[in-house]
Amino acid sequence: MSTATRLADLLAEADAAGHDHAATEKNSGLRHIHNHATGSIVWFPTWKKFRETADWSEAVEGLTKNLTSGAAPVEEAASGLLAEELDELLKRAAASGDAALFVQENLTPHLTRTWAIADAVSKATGQELPSGNTTPPLFADYPYDVYAQDGGVFATTLWNDIIDARRNRALEEEAARKALKPVSRKALKNAARKAARR
Repeated sequence: MSTATRLADLLAEADAAGHDHAATEKNSGLRHIHNHATGSIVWFPTWKKFRETADWSEAVEGLTKNLTSGAAPVEEAASGLLAEELDELLKRAAASGDAALFVQENLTPHLTRTWAIADAVSKATGQELPSGNTTPPLFADYPYDVYAQDGGVFATTLWNDIIDARRNRALEEEAARKALKPVSRKALKNAARKAARR
């Protein structure tokens, strides 16, 4: 059993640290986003800090086994997995009843899973772990810059996309409802009169 810190413990400590979020960020290796819809703070690790946790070791070990057990080349399998998991996340976000709560519960797991997939590819192919200076080829078609600002760019862009997925779904549902609204008798009579005059 690893004695490394658990990510959940780090996030709980940050939550309990009080209102000086800048100091907590500086001292913990975590970053945060204000969830204005719920009045809470969502903490997430930098990709560097995530590597110091037991969660990282477990995730990378499991993913390395999975990625090397299939017939597809490791990078190809990982790229497909990234696309599939992002698509699934955004579909679930669109269907969620509360986008603010959804993003709060799902942002950090998705960030860390994505970084773990990239690190598993490096381990499986005998390369050095991504340093953030260059983007691994694995992310060539991925829509986010996963290492910029220690992961902060990834987190904020994904946050916005999750919120937008729910908003777009609500707009589509509203448009569909309007299209299905029964037409009033008066509107039907007016349409019939206009048609008769033509």
